[in-house]
Amino acid sequence: MNGSESGFNPAFNIATIKQVVNEAIERVRMPTPTRLRDLIRQIRAARTAAEERSVVNKECAYIRSTFREEDSVWRCRNIAKLLYIHMLGYPAHFGQLECLKLIASPRFTDKRVGYLGAMLLLDERQDVHLLITNCLKNDLNSNTQFVVGLALCTLGAIASPEMARDLASEVERLIKSPNAYIKKKAALCAFRIIRRVPDLMEMFLPATRSLLTEKNHGVLITGVTLITEMCENSPDTLNHFKKIVPNLVRILKNLILAGYSPEHDVSGVSDPFLQVKILRLLRILGKNDAEASEAMNDILAQVATNTETSKNVGNTILYETVLSIMDIKSESSLRVLAVNILGRFLLNNDKNIRYVALNTLLRTVHVDTSAVQRHRTTILECLKDPDISIRRRAMELSFALVNGQNIRGMMKELLAFLERSDAEFKAHCSSAVVLAAERYAPSDKWHLDTLFKVLLKAGNYLRDDTVSSTIQIISSAATERQAYGAMRLWTSLEQSAVSGLATEKQPLIQVAAWTIGEYGDLLVSEASSAISMVDEDGVDDFVRPTEEYVIDIYQKLLWSTQLSISTKEFLLLSLAKLSTRFTTQASQEKIRVIIDTFGSHIHIELQQRGVELSQLFRQYGHLRPALLERMPAMEPVAAPHRDEQELDLSDTSPDHTKPDQDALLDLINGSDSLTNGDVEHQPEQIATTNNNTSSNDILDLLSGLDLTPSVPAAAPAVLLANNNVEPSAAPAALLLDGLFAPPATPQPPHPADANERNAAGAEWERAVLERGGVRVCVSARRAAGAAATLTARATSQLHTLTDFLFQAAVPKKIQLDMMSPSGTTLSPQGEITQVLKVTNPTKTPLRLRIRVSYNIDGTPVLEQTEINNFPADLFN
Repeated sequence: MNGSESGFNPAFNIATIKQVVNEAIERVRMPTPTRLRDLIRQIRAARTAAEERSVVNKECAYIRSTFREEDSVWRCRNIAKLLYIHMLGYPAHFGQLECLKLIASPRFTDKRVGYLGAMLLLDERQDVHLLITNCLKNDLNSNTQFVVGLALCTLGAIASPEMARDLASEVERLIKSPNAYIKKKAALCAFRIIRRVPDLMEMFLPATRSLLTEKNHGVLITGVTLITEMCENSPDTLNHFKKIVPNLVRILKNLILAGYSPEHDVSGVSDPFLQVKILRLLRILGKNDAEASEAMNDILAQVATNTETSKNVGNTILYETVLSIMDIKSESSLRVLAVNILGRFLLNNDKNIRYVALNTLLRTVHVDTSAVQRHRTTILECLKDPDISIRRRAMELSFALVNGQNIRGMMKELLAFLERSDAEFKAHCSSAVVLAAERYAPSDKWHLDTLFKVLLKAGNYLRDDTVSSTIQIISSAATERQAYGAMRLWTSLEQSAVSGLATEKQPLIQVAAWTIGEYGDLLVSEASSAISMVDEDGVDDFVRPTEEYVIDIYQKLLWSTQLSISTKEFLLLSLAKLSTRFTTQASQEKIRVIIDTFGSHIHIELQQRGVELSQLFRQYGHLRPALLERMPAMEPVAAPHRDEQELDLSDTSPDHTKPDQDALLDLINGSDSLTNGDVEHQPEQIATTNNNTSSNDILDLLSGLDLTPSVPAAAPAVLLANNNVEPSAAPAALLLDGLFAPPATPQPPHPADANERNAAGAEWERAVLERGGVRVCVSARRAAGAAATLTARATSQLHTLTDFLFQAAVPKKIQLDMMSPSGTTLSPQGEITQVLKVTNPTKTPLRLRIRVSYNIDGTPVLEQTEINNFPADLFN
């Protein structure tokens, strides 16, 4: 029998003897370095950051000096200390090559520290990273399972795409290893490689399915994890693995029915980690698949009914079961069971379980609302939970449960929550209450009462859109409801002013001021006594005020230094309107005195309003009743008209697209009547349209009332040019002077050139725009099929026009192609032409909205019109 057969290897023993001798010599020659535990004690004993840096720098200097030695027996200890220094946040990159030396060492203890250092100090951006590939390949072929495990862990942690492609075949081979320890490590490494390089997924498919036949639970967990990653990344792989649903069901059933196993038992539950992994994979495989869902319905019901809920382990499994039931196409009874499990979670003392239940119910409430409604009382109780996260989720879920049947009870609870909630909840909660009340309000009176309660309880945290929407609802209500709103808001306004809480409820003050300003006559009239003001609690706290008392409350609020400028603007304009609502001369005189005081206010906006409104009590007193009359009902904000919403836009030049983006949107969405846009517009129609011109902009602060301007709307561009050239033409004494002069005579249309010519086969032509010497004509000629060619010709009689731009829009169902224009500069007696090709497959009547923009001596001018009377047989 030779030495090798007896287990004796002379070469190995000689190398070992040499290493022992060298280590002994090294220990004698060099002092023993500080141990890791001693370094930790020194660093923790440091009282200041400077002292800690001193200890670390001293140790790093010593470690550097030892690295210069070729064969240091303390390399392993020094790298361990360096890794601890790295975890404290100090630089440790100088130890990267030493980690590679430890990895190349034959000793397992050296390899362990070396691989740990590589995982912490190396990444794919370092050149040293490439040197480790060969070491990993050697260790993956080692006969020691723990060395192979170290190499697999390191490869999964730091693998670059290149390294993963080089070593993927080795990992795939190790997945087939009979050793369970190596197999589970290889499966986890494959999981990380696939996440890093998804293209390598197909390589692991054959070996992966065999992992589910293993008895070892560690291998099963890693196999399920690997399959889950594959299914999430590839739909084709998902379809491939749907065949394993019966296998997964069988494994899960064995776990449930298996008896006590000390190796896998956790708080009385058999391997909950594996159960959770299988449930998660079943959820992915059963989503949108009726056949797979049917195969797993029974096992999900067994898990839901047989799992112990007294321990947190059981709750974890139940939570995954609920998610699986809700995601797959499960039976309705199974969904009810899942919702009931979440309802039990809401009664749990653990706040984390309550939060998880609320979060899951919020995600599933739209799937089975009736089942969630059964737990409405418990959900509302969560609104009182001391944990802020639970309160937030409970609030969101409560709003999701609101419907027409429970609106009254839910709003009562949510309004109580709004009143006591933290500031961060009030804005979102108040807006959600307003939306829910608008959608499910059982009556107009209840709707108004709810809005007023929101204004009262939310205070200054209310969003601006809530103020405007409340005003719109009041303005469009019936007269009796408007009077009721004014009376109810007056009570809140009075209480806020008397108690000094107006500063904290400014949105309420703004809505109350607008409402009382519009309907103040209903507030103080005898007819208000006939309106019932009894609230839900049976209390009637309304007392009809006198005109003088209302003015006193307004004065108290206007004199307040804490109210915002915006709120005072509401109050000031409301007070001016009350001068036309109140009948006594004393009241009107008192209002005038208060308004006059704002003529010298320090804030320019309030000063301007005070000056302008004061003139309505003097020079323009005869216009005050008309200017301050009650506003018409506001229309709710609605989507644009379908034809205008679907307009398809073309432009003559891409260079003009971005600067004119807003103009194009106005061209598409504009709904105001257009002056002189059609030759069929009569003078009476022009006079009506004039009320919407820019001359009225100065009167916006007087509630935007329509007044007849001094300049006709037929030439708004000329008006702009005159304002720039002769600013002194308007008197400077009063802002309102000159706004009420008789309208000028509109310019007559151009003579016979605008006549239509629509004989058979002839061209149709019309002058569509003629202002300030600029004339635009549009001609139309029928083309083959459902198509037509339009030609726009622009001429100028007086000025040279620069940057001339022609824009057009048609409904979306009609196709519009615009050719390049003949130019962008239009000289007197010159012409610019623009050809448009229109395709109308449906042969519907053509609507064409056009806009031209140009500059006259540096002054920009914008004109717009619409043509909707093309020949009926244009596309026939």
